[in-house]
Amino acid sequence: MRYYRELNVLNMLVHQRHSLTRGIKLKTKKLTPTPLWRLRSCNCHTGPEDVSHLSEQNGSSNKQVTKRHTKRRSSCQPVLDRFDQQYSQELGDLWPSARAVLLDPPSWQHGVMLNRFSAVSEITQTLWSQGFSTLLPRSDVSTLPCGGRSPVANSKQQGGKDSLSKWPPNECNLQPDTTSHALGQALESEPSLSLARPSLQCYIHPRPLRFPSQAHRPGQLKQYYLLNAASLLPVLALRVRDGEKVLDLCSAPGGKALAIMQAANPALLCCNEPDPHRRDWLAKTLESFLPHSLNSRVIVSPQDGRSFGQSEAGTYDKVLVDAPCSNDRSWLYSCSSQQGEQRLQERSRLPSLQAQLLRSALSAVRPGGVVVYSTCTLSSSENYTVVETVLNDCPEAEPEDLWEEIAVPLSNYFAFGPAHPGHRGQTLHKPQNGNVSSYRHALGILVVPEAGRTWGPMFLSRIRRRK
Repeated sequence: MRYYRELNVLNMLVHQRHSLTRGIKLKTKKLTPTPLWRLRSCNCHTGPEDVSHLSEQNGSSNKQVTKRHTKRRSSCQPVLDRFDQQYSQELGDLWPSARAVLLDPPSWQHGVMLNRFSAVSEITQTLWSQGFSTLLPRSDVSTLPCGGRSPVANSKQQGGKDSLSKWPPNECNLQPDTTSHALGQALESEPSLSLARPSLQCYIHPRPLRFPSQAHRPGQLKQYYLLNAASLLPVLALRVRDGEKVLDLCSAPGGKALAIMQAANPALLCCNEPDPHRRDWLAKTLESFLPHSLNSRVIVSPQDGRSFGQSEAGTYDKVLVDAPCSNDRSWLYSCSSQQGEQRLQERSRLPSLQAQLLRSALSAVRPGGVVVYSTCTLSSSENYTVVETVLNDCPEAEPEDLWEEIAVPLSNYFAFGPAHPGHRGQTLHKPQNGNVSSYRHALGILVVPEAGRTWGPMFLSRIRRRK
């Protein structure tokens, strides 16, 4: 009870402000307090910065690279000690490199996700001129024919040994959709958006260059969203199609919800967030990037994610569970040793919460539908163990291997870790003899930061509910 009282007092002191949910439909459902949700960091970038920034001068759209130095904070020693103890065991030889990256925020790379609902041609030109390149093919990932060749296959900029040759695979039995046409008509009512088509575009740079953040301006849509590019992988794994009903169970601050709306035209996207202040943040994010014509299709819900599946059982085609976790990037820079110690004490409770959320998601998805579970931590107990626990409890749930679909084609950009701690930190590669069965990552794949590829941490697992 003391924890709840302290949480409520903190909420009132820090976040007394007007709700920013105007323009976003809010489902009125009873909110159950969930203190552990507040352990989640604001985003996966949190930490001190000393990186090159692209700054705007005199209000011009032209941006130039400048160096901005900010005072660097020290890492939290209790958290680092715990990470050293745990991750040296779970990741083996991969941990020293990951540790060096996590302790060097100036080396962190930053992705730029464009907003298809805003004019971005000048931003695109600026990105190219500064040496950014596209991470994904510029096409409608929701309508590429099954088995069709992706533009990545012949792209010199991608330069990978393997390509996204089948995207998305294994879903040729989809039903015709009328929602995409209806949404297209809605977009035509806003002249500047008449040509908007589903196209998830993210630009990355080999060096830690970062675009300036765009301020929230009521009535004006932002042109891009800054993010850790690894956070797009769960959205790619979800494979949202036009006309589907999608649930983002742990939605704040909203980056993955925006990515979903860039990639497809779902009939419904329910963005759930139980914490009122994070929910305000989520609503502000959606308002800043999505046009008013989508207000009836993108809704914000305040439900406790653990009970969501009971109230809306079998409702959704796809469910994303970007679960609250011990965000390694953020926790490593806790404000004080006391805060770090408190977070570490709460850490042991997270797997139980995460398993409850995943079970709820499997209840909310329809038979034959897909759930993607993700975190931004390297911790095996919050990743593979949670998935394995839920699979053992849910016989109708079946994991799907993401290694060939995502890890192999994107291995030039992301460093993927072992399938489970038993691999002792040995990075897995596709066998030369083509026998992939022995290398299956049935429980999920893990992005591990390393020098030159500083994306992550990011874990993702895809589970299908059997019909």
